[in-house]
Amino acid sequence: MKYRIGAAALLLFVASSGKSQSANDIVGTWFNAEKDGKIQIYKQGDAFFGKLSWLKNPTLNGKTRTDENNQDASQRSRPLLGLVLLRDFKHDGGNVWSGGKIYDPKNGKTYSCKMTLASRNQLDVRGYIGTPLLGRTTTWTRAQ
Repeated sequence: MKYRIGAAALLLFVASSGKSQSANDIVGTWFNAEKDGKIQIYKQGDAFFGKLSWLKNPTLNGKTRTDENNQDASQRSRPLLGLVLLRDFKHDGGNVWSGGKIYDPKNGKTYSCKMTLASRNQLDVRGYIGTPLLGRTTTWTRAQ
């Protein structure tokens, strides 16, 4: 009987001693997978957003880089720097944020998205159409 109580107490301690995720754990600046851009994730109201805060090459041929691949022609002249790429994410609990959208300025398309904090410095970002099974995951790393 003593063994069972001790084992149960040990399991309870181990289960409760793990670091729990806070909704704000993704807030900060992240390098994209190619490391040619940084995305600043911030909280606004009850949702999380992310904007492009740095580009490796902010100009092209002496001109500020713009959202030239946007499917909406009226948006193609807006600068890439400061562009909101992540919108309306909610913390699902644990290490997952979902319900949001991600905009890819490289192809001008917007996708459903979920983000998983794999570790303090690694964020797995999965863009998809319809279901997360039909998507692609890239890994972002926290900028120091």
